[in-house]
Amino acid sequence: MLDVRGLTTTFETQEGLLRAIDDVSFHVPEGKTLGIVGESGCGKSVTALSILRLLPDGVGAIEKGSVMLSGKELVTLPEREMRDVRGNDISMIFQEPMTSLNPVYTVGAQIEEAVALHQNVSRKQARARAIEMLRLVGIHSPEENVDAYPHQLSGGMRQRVMIAMALACEPRLLLADEPTTALDVTIQAQILELLQSLQTKLGMSTVLITHDLGVVAEYTHHVVVMYAGRVVESAPVKDLFRAPKHPYTLGLLESLPVHVEGPTPTRRTRLRTIEGIVPDLAKLPPGCRFAERCPLVIDRCRESEPALERLAGDGEDDDIPGMGSRFSRCYRAADVERPSRFAREDRT
Repeated sequence: MLDVRGLTTTFETQEGLLRAIDDVSFHVPEGKTLGIVGESGCGKSVTALSILRLLPDGVGAIEKGSVMLSGKELVTLPEREMRDVRGNDISMIFQEPMTSLNPVYTVGAQIEEAVALHQNVSRKQARARAIEMLRLVGIHSPEENVDAYPHQLSGGMRQRVMIAMALACEPRLLLADEPTTALDVTIQAQILELLQSLQTKLGMSTVLITHDLGVVAEYTHHVVVMYAGRVVESAPVKDLFRAPKHPYTLGLLESLPVHVEGPTPTRRTRLRTIEGIVPDLAKLPPGCRFAERCPLVIDRCRESEPALERLAGDGEDDDIPGMGSRFSRCYRAADVERPSRFAREDRT
């Protein structure tokens, strides 16, 4: 469905050319969900915007690489044809619905616009489709709320409107960028279950961008871990939790809160953290980008950056990260030990 190879996106800044994502590759089969995880500033959202070619004019640009959607190259596609792809073949759920929805138009009008643009239907049919989509995403009284403005709806309802707008044209690929940000846990679960059920119903592929590893464990098939604009690890979701092969992935897993079952109280412990911050992309170190924060760092790590390589024993034959294959960008991948809390084989 989606095949991304060597994608590199740059931004013009006062400090010079900055590579926000650098040689990113992955693929997503039909009907599957790929998770992209990492800290803020690692390039997750820019990857999605690059796929849709929604980079700011005159500032951001795709320097090189390929984005294939069902065999169609999107990087070199004329802008007029790309507009037909957006919303129709690929849709995106943006992070913050209050800034993504236009405050001066009703939510129904914004859904109707997408339908009318891509489906060549009448205004009456577009309105009927908007009401149908609002009902599908679980908004009560859709015949009334179709005429509501964004500020009249709760955060959870606005997020459902964004999902309705993204799925109105039944896209083949959905890019979901932090679809549950700022929502309480109950609404988060409802939104994610809704996306999962709609994916099954429509048979679409999904790229789920998140920093929440709990969401990754529950709703994705394969995970790509990004750090400082690079893919540092790629693995099936269960393999990633049971046996991470990059120190950064291990740090993300170790920073999760521990849940202990049983009546016996446990002493309080501080959450583990990854020391330091993501490096400035305009002033990257000469070696591994994670070296300054890595507990397994050796001299070689500071001298040269390791390549993203397939792990020994991996049974897949794909040459880029994808479903079932395992890749790591680390000289000491074999020395990374899985978190003790995931040691039991029946836990993920």
